[in-house]
Amino acid sequence: MSSSTKGVHILIFPFPAQGHILPLLDFTHQLLLRGFKIIILVTPKNVPILDPLISTHPSVEILVFPFPGHPSLPAGVENIKDVGNSGNTPIIAGLSKLRGPILEWFKAQSNPPVAIIYDFFLGWTLDLAQQVGVPGIVFYSSGPLSISIVFDIWKNFEAYKDLGFVEFNGLPKSPRFVREHLPSVFQKFKEGDPDWEIVRNGLIANGRSFGSIFNTFEALDSDYLGFLKKEMGHERVYSIGPINLVGGPGRFGKSNVDANERVFTWLDECPNESVLYVAFGSQKLLTKAQMEALTIGLEKSEVRFILVAKQLTAQQEEQGFGSVPKGFEERVSGRGLVIKGWAPQVEILGHRAVSGFLSHCGWNSVLEAIVAGVLILGWPMEADQFINTWLLVDNMKTSVRVCEGSDSVPDPIELGRKINEAMSNDLFKERAKKMRDEALEAVKIGGGSKKDLDSIVKELGQLRVENSCKWAKHF
Repeated sequence: MSSSTKGVHILIFPFPAQGHILPLLDFTHQLLLRGFKIIILVTPKNVPILDPLISTHPSVEILVFPFPGHPSLPAGVENIKDVGNSGNTPIIAGLSKLRGPILEWFKAQSNPPVAIIYDFFLGWTLDLAQQVGVPGIVFYSSGPLSISIVFDIWKNFEAYKDLGFVEFNGLPKSPRFVREHLPSVFQKFKEGDPDWEIVRNGLIANGRSFGSIFNTFEALDSDYLGFLKKEMGHERVYSIGPINLVGGPGRFGKSNVDANERVFTWLDECPNESVLYVAFGSQKLLTKAQMEALTIGLEKSEVRFILVAKQLTAQQEEQGFGSVPKGFEERVSGRGLVIKGWAPQVEILGHRAVSGFLSHCGWNSVLEAIVAGVLILGWPMEADQFINTWLLVDNMKTSVRVCEGSDSVPDPIELGRKINEAMSNDLFKERAKKMRDEALEAVKIGGGSKKDLDSIVKELGQLRVENSCKWAKHF
């Protein structure tokens, strides 16, 4: 704890989606360890997500505002997990209605926050921060390449909007994608629609923020961190990750102790680097055809595996989503294990027996795989996942692509062959371990991520003195 940070108030404003809020809470944990006073703004149904952080840091204040709602959201929905990615735009639009109440709250504070650190989906917050006279700092739960592409899309929207294939020649390594593999903010954007304009304006506003924080590290993303510094015209583009390697307050999940014990007992009996872990994130459900192809592929691969399968509701089954086929667990008994529901992913990936991760390539999963030093077998489906896969497979040559597309059904025999080949490839395994070592170096004293974290702490500590003089001028 530093005397310059003690008692300095910071307002944290997360976006209510697991992949967004968990890394931001890990970063918040680091600020708390360094003596900052933290206030976290959430809506009522998202308060329980803060439990692990609160139990570690009882001093954290929670600022709760009722969720204003949105006509296209079912009543009571306040988190993406309840609606999937289609809920991003209405939740962003709904939360933007809190601008007035937050402004009134600021006016009522005798010792207000000196900065707002907000999720990049909530870019409208930057104007609010400027209105109350404090810096707005954006926290990105996606990688710098994805954000570089988003900025480039809005800058050249008219040129790109009718193209079926887009080449980003202004970016390092000139990444190129078919339209369907670009972020949904580009594919689904509706010009003139008020909700979509809030999304676009917010993402553009992020480029004007006082600073940008990325959950990544230099060895993985140096090209695109450098690009963003040039785009923004300053050096306050920080890489502080992998933040889960630095240490966090714990994860919020419904852990089944008996099931977990069974998993690790099974893993303990497996040879080193022999197991493939298969999971597709907190939101994605596979169709019946996809689940059938996946399970046949796993069966044919002759590889040991753990498959995480979500518990489906009757409505989801009626909608065509798939459960693990009957008889599958019996057929693969001894070689494969199925976890139904929540799984302790970080701990499983870190086990000595696990050497591969068949993943949708969401950014958090990518970083967890890198920290564990396991090979990623990519099946990107939506959002930034195709971009992340391009970075790992085509650019860095550290991973393999086994399928792609939200609706794609792989040929099960071909999938089995690809799994077997990848899990037998020592070169890729060595590259995964090298990337892990570079991640470890980044967070050590003298490493790039540690230096950037220290720089943020110093910047925030200096704000107390600067802002105390400015505050009276605003109100």
